[in-house]
Amino acid sequence: MSGGKGTRLRPLTFTTAKQLIPVANKPILGYVLDHISRAGIKDMGVIIALETGEDIRSYVGDGSKWDVNITYILQEPLGLAHAVKTAQEFLGDDNFVMYLGDNLLSERLEKFIKKFNEEELDALLLLKEVENPKQFGVALLNGKGEILKLVEKPKTFISNLALVGVYIFSSRVHEAVERIEPSWRGELEITDTIQEMIHIGCRVKAEILSSWWLDTGKKDDILSANTLILDEYSKTEVKGIIDQKSKVSGRVKLEEDARITNSTIRGPCVIGKNCVIKNSFVGPYTSIGNNSRIINSAVEYCVILENAVVDSIDRLEESLIGRNAKVFKNQKHKTLKLHIGDYSEIEI
Repeated sequence: MSGGKGTRLRPLTFTTAKQLIPVANKPILGYVLDHISRAGIKDMGVIIALETGEDIRSYVGDGSKWDVNITYILQEPLGLAHAVKTAQEFLGDDNFVMYLGDNLLSERLEKFIKKFNEEELDALLLLKEVENPKQFGVALLNGKGEILKLVEKPKTFISNLALVGVYIFSSRVHEAVERIEPSWRGELEITDTIQEMIHIGCRVKAEILSSWWLDTGKKDDILSANTLILDEYSKTEVKGIIDQKSKVSGRVKLEEDARITNSTIRGPCVIGKNCVIKNSFVGPYTSIGNNSRIINSAVEYCVILENAVVDSIDRLEESLIGRNAKVFKNQKHKTLKLHIGDYSEIEI
């Protein structure tokens, strides 16, 4: 699922697909494709939108990077169940995994696919306890762990078990999609579809995740995902140049042609190709995209995309900075917290 408008991440998503926003300098969609291909799935249909489809195509290509076959499926964003309906010709009578391209899981897919197959299910849902259930589709379970009810973005509390953006279905899902009507949001909801599957006698079960899941739909989600990925996967790898006046500690990935001058770098962090870090401090949980420059500044817990400039900022933290953006100042100021879009320029 790589369509949608990404309204919660605007202004960044005015100029790029939300699935391509990087964490630890790699697009979120890249982690998703890693996850699916590791599970042994070789044929993938990628749902794209008219506005951002070409960007997705440019990144994913023919799928050879992941050793998979890619079919692109154009969809008008009218709900997740509508996406299933749009992809029906591609899916045929196969069982399939539906994976939202802006979600990240810690757990691997293999054990869930095994459970689905061994128990001959028609749907297996992944659930996770959340603090803000009104923002998600949620499931109400009975004492045996069986699904009693599903509600999309409930206005009143019924459960804190959110549907994670990963589903496994049999072909019977298509029968259920044909039986539902658009919701009050004007969309064909996947929650309504699964509820209908239960109604027509399909075998539907749920699995509650024991480790982290992130729906990277907002700025804070991107920062949290960046932290988790750097924590779990980062390793020390220095390909760039560090001068003798600089100090580097912790797990730091420094890409080719990056140059560190008179600066302190404290991992875990990743600094992209051809970056310049001069007279600065780069703190933990920071990702800096290719060709960016950090000059006379301190940054920590930030995601900074390609070709950005941060100059003479005393302290920048908890910030998501878009491509080609510039953040600089000409007078003293305290900590800044920013969420700015591509090609933006801020002078303080």
